[in-house]
Amino acid sequence: MNPAFAIDVHGVTKKFGTRTVVNNIAMQVRPGEIYGFLGPNGSGKTTFLRMLCGLLTPDGGEGKCLGLDFRRESAEIKKHVGYMTQKFSFYEDLTIEENLDFIARLYDVPQRQAAVEKSLARLGMVERRRQLAGTLSGGWKQRLALAACLIHEPQLLLLDEPTAGVDPKARRDFWEEIHKLAAEGLTFLITTHYMDEASRCHRLGYIAYGNLLAHGTVDEVVATAGLTTWEVAGGSLAALAEKLRGLAGVEQVVAFGTVLHVSGRDAGKLRAAIAPFMSDARHWTQIESGLEDVFISLMETAKDNFS
Repeated sequence: MNPAFAIDVHGVTKKFGTRTVVNNIAMQVRPGEIYGFLGPNGSGKTTFLRMLCGLLTPDGGEGKCLGLDFRRESAEIKKHVGYMTQKFSFYEDLTIEENLDFIARLYDVPQRQAAVEKSLARLGMVERRRQLAGTLSGGWKQRLALAACLIHEPQLLLLDEPTAGVDPKARRDFWEEIHKLAAEGLTFLITTHYMDEASRCHRLGYIAYGNLLAHGTVDEVVATAGLTTWEVAGGSLAALAEKLRGLAGVEQVVAFGTVLHVSGRDAGKLRAAIAPFMSDARHWTQIESGLEDVFISLMETAKDNFS
């Protein structure tokens, strides 16, 4: 495996019964890179993360995580990975400082008190060190969770929808911290549903129903999708949307505020479908497809693996 990658795996597969929830996925992530992992609920993102850090045993696949065999050396990988779960998982009747000290004990961190102090200072929590975790707002709980992930000085952070339910300012502050840490050499694999967050990642992967459907930079993912999008503004857009849906060449019609995005992969068929509606008072403009247009299209064309 290439030592230039913090994560270098292929063929990763996981089944629960007859259902394949992660299907033959390959992924390469460079050191210091922020890799966004996107997809609908139940697509296999969390399962993939848990296999990488040794919490789940894969049914297939090979490769390395931090230079270690991700299947046979999972115990060693755990020592160098921080994993932030979707749900706040710390003791609410302990203070911030007590929670961090507990996590440091679990990792057998040397000079534990100094590590706790460093963690408190790094994320601006010194003045709140004696506040009970259960009384923290969503943004501060998120900050505590990140501090706990960092206390053993990991090389890789796996963050599972870390900003769900957090206000916009806290989300922005969180991402500024992520980019600062990445610049220092820390590698991130982050699942998210927010398109603005996806745009802040160096590269992306999109998974639906266990299959990796697209990967690359934002520009590469959009270009590879081959999606043509028209934006239409004007009156009675809801009625227009109903008329457009189901027409040959029209793959999706999505409301974005006061406009509609009408998209399809065959530009000629799409133009022919919308042409009869372009002579009215509405304003039509062909625009560059955005990430959300692409991901909605991928999700709608993916095959459900529930059965």
